[in-house]
Amino acid sequence: MTPAREGEVWRDSLTAVVTHDSNWMQPKRRQGKGPWPKPRWMPLPQLLYAQVVKRYRRRRVVGMTHHVVFGTREAIEQLLAKRGWTINMACAERLNLALRQQVAASGRRVNTLCKHKAGLHQQLALFQT
Repeated sequence: MTPAREGEVWRDSLTAVVTHDSNWMQPKRRQGKGPWPKPRWMPLPQLLYAQVVKRYRRRRVVGMTHHVVFGTREAIEQLLAKRGWTINMACAERLNLALRQQVAASGRRVNTLCKHKAGLHQQLALFQT
């Protein structure tokens, strides 16, 4: 996964969300005759998804923007307001820190690299439990 540039959304996390909360849908024909278009993997209509995109200057956060990917901003804010929440990065940042601390191979500038994919899977499984 490559880090997002200024104003760019995380495409890898978007792929994971769409893969999990989607189903096959048959698009409508554009014309009255001819073959039907192939079925497509489309997100569910009730899917609400927003991302926080941070802007950096000299390794410091200088601003954040909210990017609504699925749903509407009003629907997302209404759902979060029921629980007293807002769109923020606190949960994601805390999870990233815990992951880096517990899974040594995923940390920054570490000496413990996984030689094989199985080693990383074992560390991640231990972290998840």
